[in-house]
Amino acid sequence: MNGWIIMDKPVGLGSTQAVAAVKRVCREAGLGKVKVGHGGTLDPLASGVLPIALGEATKLCGRMLDASKVYDFTIAFGTETAGLDAEGDVVATSDVRPRLSDIIAVLPRFTGAIEQVPPAYSAIKIDGERAYDRARAGETVEMKARAVTIHALGIRHPGEGRDLAVGGSNSERRDPGLRRGDAEGAERLDSITLTAHVSKGTYIRSLARDIARAVGTVGHVTMLRRTKAGPFALDQAISLDKLNAFGQGAAQSEIFLPLEAGLVDIPALDLSPEAAGAIRQGRVWTGGSTQDGLYWGRDADDRPVALIEALAGTLKVVRGFNL
Repeated sequence: MNGWIIMDKPVGLGSTQAVAAVKRVCREAGLGKVKVGHGGTLDPLASGVLPIALGEATKLCGRMLDASKVYDFTIAFGTETAGLDAEGDVVATSDVRPRLSDIIAVLPRFTGAIEQVPPAYSAIKIDGERAYDRARAGETVEMKARAVTIHALGIRHPGEGRDLAVGGSNSERRDPGLRRGDAEGAERLDSITLTAHVSKGTYIRSLARDIARAVGTVGHVTMLRRTKAGPFALDQAISLDKLNAFGQGAAQSEIFLPLEAGLVDIPALDLSPEAAGAIRQGRVWTGGSTQDGLYWGRDADDRPVALIEALAGTLKVVRGFNL
């Protein structure tokens, strides 16, 4: 069992609980003790893509944590909560509701390299303690701004099932979150759903808070769904029910992806038997003519051997796989 199970994590299940469920199902399927890890925490109130690594694929978890992610999220305008989500006390209210054009106008401010202040209810450690533990204890938690990158940010229209470019020709189509507002009939938003492609370390709850404030109101996240994590997308994800079916005898091929599925965004490098043998032993291989960069090396049987860095005609092991 060296590969991936990509879960479509339901709301209410924590990432650690999802890992425990995979371990349990593997035992039920008669696979014994299997090393399991996840490729990026997903809050219990969020749903969507959670890559779970098994066996040698766990060596790629750190790389998966560093990968960019894509989220759909809904901002409800008018109330801000302590946790910036559907749980927690209301800490601010506003009667202001923005127009669609207001949202379109501010989204460019939140695209590219930005700084954001993480939520107080987050797992970031402050003086050795989790911020959310200190916040729950009633402390006023001062969170420092951090640099993140928003690769893309646009308006999502769930009813139409597609993304709209900011300011695009279709940007005035009616969104499910729109309602009638002032006497002139201008449309105001109670909520809106956006799609964001973000770097590691980005807090969508903070992004939603800041967008709401930028249009003169307050808001919080009512829906958060991860649609992509690194190379893995929703169309590769399985439900918890399908995972449980594996423990009851369903075919492994229905839920399991090979280790190299986590390497599709890295070019493959075919290794000679001599080079594969040296790299398996952790030795530097010289004499190649490969362009500098990161590769995953495979042997004559197409088995992954290692993550390899090519530099000035040498191949050096970054992470070896014991397959």
